[in-house]
Amino acid sequence: MTGAAGGYLRFLAWAVGVTVAAALLGWLPTRRLGGEEAIPAMLAGCAVSLLASALGGVPIALAHGAAPQAQQAKLQSLLMAMAVRFAAVVVLTLAAVLSGLFHTAPLLLWVAIGYGAQLVVETRYALAKDVETR
Repeated sequence: MTGAAGGYLRFLAWAVGVTVAAALLGWLPTRRLGGEEAIPAMLAGCAVSLLASALGGVPIALAHGAAPQAQQAKLQSLLMAMAVRFAAVVVLTLAAVLSGLFHTAPLLLWVAIGYGAQLVVETRYALAKDVETR
């Protein structure tokens, strides 16, 4: 497995782990505050954040092979990753809300929680890629 693919798979593993941990920690409070019908919204919000993070990691993985002198390419990949991730969150959240399958408040709350948690994972991945290429 190449370095870029292996790094991306490690990133995905971390993203899944953080998502599972957040869902497990939030299961009881969500059920207590929103009832049983809030649990599917929580899981959907976590899934939206995870999928958006996975998509946002692609530009960073593609920039892995850039030469150490290519700072402009690395910066563009980071900006592209942020844009892809944000666009994916907006589109997926809008689709989930408009579907009518989930309660809106817990869905939006968990998208925000997941977005923040995945932001840490993605930043760590981007910084690790920057360190590897120096």
